[in-house]
Amino acid sequence: MDKTISDSKVYTTLKEVKIEQIKKKLNKNISLEDRYGVNDQIISEYQSFKCDSALVYIDQNIKIAKQLNNKSYLDESRLKLAFILSLSGLFTQALEAFETIDYNQLKQYQKALYCWDYIRYNENLIKYTDNPYYEAFYNAENRRYRDSLMNMLGKGTDLYLKEQSFKLKDEGAFEASAKIQAELFKTNQPETHNYAMSAMGLSQIYRELNNKALEEKYLLLAAITDVKLAVKENESLLILAIYLHKKGDVNRAYNYIQASLESANFYNSRFRNAVIARIQPIIEATYLAKIEEQKGNLRLYAYALSFFVLVLIVVLYFLYRQIKVVSKARKNLKQINSELTVVNGRLDEANIIRERYIGYYINQCAVYLDKLDDYRKQVNRKIKAGQIDSLQKLTSSTHTLEKDALELFSHFDKAFFEVYPTFVEEFNALLKEEERYLLKKDQLNTELRIFALIRLGITDVNQIATFLRYSIQTIYNYKSKVKGKAHSDIDNFEEKIKKIGAFVSN
Repeated sequence: MDKTISDSKVYTTLKEVKIEQIKKKLNKNISLEDRYGVNDQIISEYQSFKCDSALVYIDQNIKIAKQLNNKSYLDESRLKLAFILSLSGLFTQALEAFETIDYNQLKQYQKALYCWDYIRYNENLIKYTDNPYYEAFYNAENRRYRDSLMNMLGKGTDLYLKEQSFKLKDEGAFEASAKIQAELFKTNQPETHNYAMSAMGLSQIYRELNNKALEEKYLLLAAITDVKLAVKENESLLILAIYLHKKGDVNRAYNYIQASLESANFYNSRFRNAVIARIQPIIEATYLAKIEEQKGNLRLYAYALSFFVLVLIVVLYFLYRQIKVVSKARKNLKQINSELTVVNGRLDEANIIRERYIGYYINQCAVYLDKLDDYRKQVNRKIKAGQIDSLQKLTSSTHTLEKDALELFSHFDKAFFEVYPTFVEEFNALLKEEERYLLKKDQLNTELRIFALIRLGITDVNQIATFLRYSIQTIYNYKSKVKGKAHSDIDNFEEKIKKIGAFVSN
């Protein structure tokens, strides 16, 4: 139904194209009889599409009928005039049209048509007046005209059965009426006007039987068919809007009542507009109330959403602060870890130096204790033997001391290279190329030995002078001499020496 309404303009255009195709026949040089027939086709298309246009062609056919002096044509045109006037809501004019017709002079099929038109006229008046008193009066008239109509129709024909169904419905025999209508519905082709009218009739009967499912089904079929056939004077869409409003489908009820109003305006149906005007404000008010309710809900949702967004912003702010704190802590931790790594490296290096040199000096102490003991024994023997001259010669000689010093430095060099095997290469890298030292493997000279002690962390000049058996000034001279050989940054020379090499662990 929704899709059909959205495509209603397409169906309207198709209808207009069809009518224009028929109108083209009037451009030809045709007889009044043929013109009457073509006009009749146009009237059939316009009678449920656009009443004003239908009235124009009916008026032309009335003039043609008078020109032809054809009473049958004149009566048929006047019957159509009364029918279209009643559809458009011009009930006074419709009644005048009926009064221009001499019922007794009509042919049998015209009398049946007269009764059928008058029944439709009364039904439209009932809907227009919406008054119980007049409704009872018009229903009584309809019963009389229906009886006359059924007497003229052959029993068992579709028209007879249709009127019988309506009669049973008026008498309250809804089950019997529904049975007849259901059988008639099966005989109609889909997407035809009779199909829509039959579906509408079934829907009204099932409403009386309180069968909502079937009422809705046939009401939808009638409305869909009417829209597809571009029937602008239709009741189905209006009834469907009222039904959906009661059902609570407010949005569709509003859309369908608007579509029904557009159709009524297009057709120029005054009575249908009056009927719509009674129900439209009710549906519109419900629709607007729902819109206001939705707006209220949207405002509520907006406030709630704003609150949650605010909470989210606050949470994100504190989360951001926590991330910054954690980031800073991680940065500090990384720095601390780096410092710990350096410290651990230094500790490891110190441990290796300690292990190597403690072992070395313990061994050396044991050696020198043995040498001192041998020296003591030798002195003691010479004293006992009275070899004073030999003793004096022994104690005045420095050969043994020098030999021991050279041995000490040799052991020191060996132990040092075990810890810093690349010391000489890295030390030379700090010097000018022509000033670099070329030494035997695992051997240091006095200058390098001074800086080797500095690399081991011995920076006290007194200690260095004592160990190397030089004066403090000599040590300073050696240091200045070596710094003069550096290719750059003399002030930080000793700091660079302290960073030379890496410890080697077994």
